Amino acid sequence: MDRPADGYRAPFAEFYDQQFASNERDDVDFYVTLARERGNPVLELACGTGRVYLELLRAGIDADGIDVSEDALAVLRENAAEADADLAPSVRRADMADFAVDREYELLICPFNAFQHLLTVDEQESALECVHDALAPGGQFVFDVFVPGFDVICETYGEWIERSVEYRGEPCVFRTRTSVTDEVEQQFTVENELRDSNDALVFSESQRLTMLPKREVQLLARSSSFADWQVTGDFGDEPLADGDSTQVWTFEKGS
Repeated sequence: MDRPADGYRAPFAEFYDQQFASNERDDVDFYVTLARERGNPVLELACGTGRVYLELLRAGIDADGIDVSEDALAVLRENAAEADADLAPSVRRADMADFAVDREYELLICPFNAFQHLLTVDEQESALECVHDALAPGGQFVFDVFVPGFDVICETYGEWIERSVEYRGEPCVFRTRTSVTDEVEQQFTVENELRDSNDALVFSESQRLTMLPKREVQLLARSSSFADWQVTGDFGDEPLADGDSTQVWTFEKGS
């Protein structure tokens, strides 16, 4: 596989958790509500540092999680211990393109563009087959990916974007750059750097992802074992439409 085998590494996992803990996305409430409606158990793919996963636990959901980054899972466990001694994360290291489970799930979720880390059709199809095998009859796989916006790509890709942040109590400068790195395969790379007040590098991390426009996901759905699928926009109930920034896909296993 072309993807990094270890995912997010420390200290980037710690920084990522710090920066996105208060991220104002609609996905947390969406996935928690969905899990309550679908019933237990639930499995989150690419659960990372627990931004969504820990809220599932707090809501009383019987939830498991997998992630390829052991460092991210370590941060998740620390967050759980600090937040509530009664929280008992059930998470383990596994690749969402190649995993197996020992029970059936009513719902699998994969939030915040994580499915886009699967770079090839083989990886995407493998992940969908693993998901299908993990679901109970009639179960659902729900995930979100962004809508590729040509205005954003043209205006911001290739340029470093900097902002001042605080990390471990010290002032730092965080900068990120997104660049198209393979036009044929429609892949892009996100570079992240953090420098301290003396301009010393704290970490440098890059991740490669793939664009997933609606038609490509439709083709994946048609070639999969799923019985039905649909897509809505921006975590609402309406079909995906021009102007939406997020595709929310629901794949359903036959009963």
